Amino acid sequence: MNNESNTKKIKFFDKLKSNDFYIQVFKNPLTYVGAAVLLSVLQIVSLAATGNPWGVSGPLAYWGAWILEAFGGSVDKWYYFSSTGAQNVLKAGFINHAGTWRNIGVIFGALSATLLASGFKVKKIKSKKQIFAASIGGLLMGYGARLSFGCNIGALYSGITSMSLSGWVFAVAMFFGAAMGSKLLVKYLM
Repeated sequence: MNNESNTKKIKFFDKLKSNDFYIQVFKNPLTYVGAAVLLSVLQIVSLAATGNPWGVSGPLAYWGAWILEAFGGSVDKWYYFSSTGAQNVLKAGFINHAGTWRNIGVIFGALSATLLASGFKVKKIKSKKQIFAASIGGLLMGYGARLSFGCNIGALYSGITSMSLSGWVFAVAMFFGAAMGSKLLVKYLM
């Protein structure tokens, strides 16, 4: 009985993987235009539903504050969390924060898409340089995102879609920063 049900499951998944709709939606990547349109529609829905543009690093700052408070710390005196709005978000909690749900959706959406496209791979770490570069790069990006009050989503994408000049300035600065960072990465860490 158990062997028969496993055989049926395998046949179902084999049939699913050869389905044209499955291949088009889950296996083939979107075109740049299709991805841009989908991203824009999701931005509009997010803005309409929550009243705030899409951002990633802002909610992460609140996650850190909630974790610190869970261990007995306090962020009440910190400048970033001193405004009434920030205090209200902190009091409302993790579950009631729209940005938290967007970030969780992005994390599980990316994981689901990778698994559905059979694209998940565990890669071997090539060297200690790779660990060092990834760690330093991640820390600098996170620190920079909080200093500039936004990452490439909040400052760039949401800035441009909100018709803000700062989004375009961020785009130019990010382009030159990425070009310079790539050259440094290749020269010193590759």
